[in-house]
Amino acid sequence: QVQLVQSGGGSVQPGGSLTLSCEASGFSFSTAAMSWWRTAPGKERELLVTTGGITAYADSVKGRFTVSRDNAKKTLSLEMNSLKLEDTAVYYCKARIWRPLEQGGHDDYWGQGTQVTISS
Repeated sequence: QVQLVQSGGGSVQPGGSLTLSCEASGFSFSTAAMSWWRTAPGKERELLVTTGGITAYADSVKGRFTVSRDNAKKTLSLEMNSLKLEDTAVYYCKARIWRPLEQGGHDDYWGQGTQVTISS
């Protein structure tokens, strides 16, 4: 079955760095659209970056966060630099898996979430 297992995260001071990882299994990773999201306290889930053909970042993280994917290892990573207090959130990876053409549509799967806390 589809699994997305996240690791990394933790607590750092403002200006620090963290790297999150998302290990995928149970589907064709190379053809899936992968993305990172976060949910900050009291806010709706926010799309940070999507990768799969085109890589696009949200303005809030552009220039500070870098996504990478290793299709051979089926791993998606998010390197986060120059972290700010407002980056505190639970971070999620998501896989959008396309169904066969004759079925149409897609299925979305989420990782378990990883807490990232920025505090001084």
